[in-house]
Amino acid sequence: MTTPPMNPTPVNPPRTHPPEGPAPHTAGSAASAPHPSTPQPAGAPPEGPQKFHPTRILLADDHALVRRGVRLILDGEPDLQVVAEAGDGAEALALARTSSPDLAILDVAMPRMTGLQAARELSALHPGLRILMLTMYDNEQYFFEALKAGASGYVLKSVADRDLVEACRSAMRGEPFLYPGAVTALIRNYLDRVRHGEDVPEKVLTAREEEVLKLIAEGHSSKEIAETLVISVKTVERHRANMLHKLGMRDRLELTRYAIRVGLIEP
Repeated sequence: MTTPPMNPTPVNPPRTHPPEGPAPHTAGSAASAPHPSTPQPAGAPPEGPQKFHPTRILLADDHALVRRGVRLILDGEPDLQVVAEAGDGAEALALARTSSPDLAILDVAMPRMTGLQAARELSALHPGLRILMLTMYDNEQYFFEALKAGASGYVLKSVADRDLVEACRSAMRGEPFLYPGAVTALIRNYLDRVRHGEDVPEKVLTAREEEVLKLIAEGHSSKEIAETLVISVKTVERHRANMLHKLGMRDRLELTRYAIRVGLIEP
């Protein structure tokens, strides 16, 4: 009887040691995990591949010192950038075509063309442009005219250091910005209209007539007005005659007084 051969005892292979030095990085290993982001200061542009675009601002005021102060306020914010400055409404219209602003900040009272006149033109030519009025006048008439002209907000210069930055951000969010006195004026106006069953009266003069009136009140001749507005002298004379008839006035002096009263020029 033959005895079956016994299975040989398995021999364990010799244990090998990993080579010295750092372990290779593998996907998912702790060594390859990204480091947590370093916290960014408040107001800093967001991290990541998206491109940060600050709001491009066109600033119009006929006083260089005011423009300088406003610019210091705005350029100190990471999300706001003044890209163009104008000394009057007409210059603001020209710069809006070349500087592609997102937001225009306009002084109410400026030579050649007021901020209110410029706001009407800008609203028609650039429907996506946001507009803020910046003024020293806490005046209900200016305020309502600004809203009619397409402005998103009305900021007083006396509190610009407190309100202007928030007004800019509100405008870019599509929200109106009103200072407390303006809110009171809105409520009072609404209650008066309800009480008397009246609407806000329509303006007596057309936008073009207001442009002519402002230049007349500033002392420009018919020829100078025609050149500024790119119309004929005869058209200027016709506008002046229409204004005298509508307002029941007799001469240039009365037109000038009316222009001061409605805020087209400063006294």
